[in-house]
Amino acid sequence: MKVILQQDIKGQGKKGQLKEVSDGYARNYLLPRGLAVAATADNLNAMRLKDKARQAQIARERAQAQEYAERLGSVMVVIKAKGGEGGKLFGSVTSKEIAEALAAQHGIAVEKNQIVQSEPIKQFGAFQVKCKLGYEITGTIHVTVTEDK
Repeated sequence: MKVILQQDIKGQGKKGQLKEVSDGYARNYLLPRGLAVAATADNLNAMRLKDKARQAQIARERAQAQEYAERLGSVMVVIKAKGGEGGKLFGSVTSKEIAEALAAQHGIAVEKNQIVQSEPIKQFGAFQVKCKLGYEITGTIHVTVTEDK
């Protein structure tokens, strides 16, 4: 009997796959527990539509990530921080502060966990910070830390 898996099943396959299983396994285990549905014409068509919608969503997200990467290269994020003598900051500039400043100043919404800092920013000046936008697309954020008076 052919079934479409609704969840990942160890030893059988991944969600959305069309599998050939024995009639008893399908009738007594997979179908009653909602782990699979019979591979009827309607269900196959619904599976194809879901797959097509998922591919379109991935393409939209990839295009948005590419657009953000291009926009990040041309913007400068200015962060004001309090500091002491010798250009040292009281504390450091975190990825959360960079993400909030980027959203406030340029309208680019980036999660704080997407910003990768090799080491914390602990002094005034200009810095470049990498940003992983997903789908192996990375951008560079230009950050300038100035003194807050």
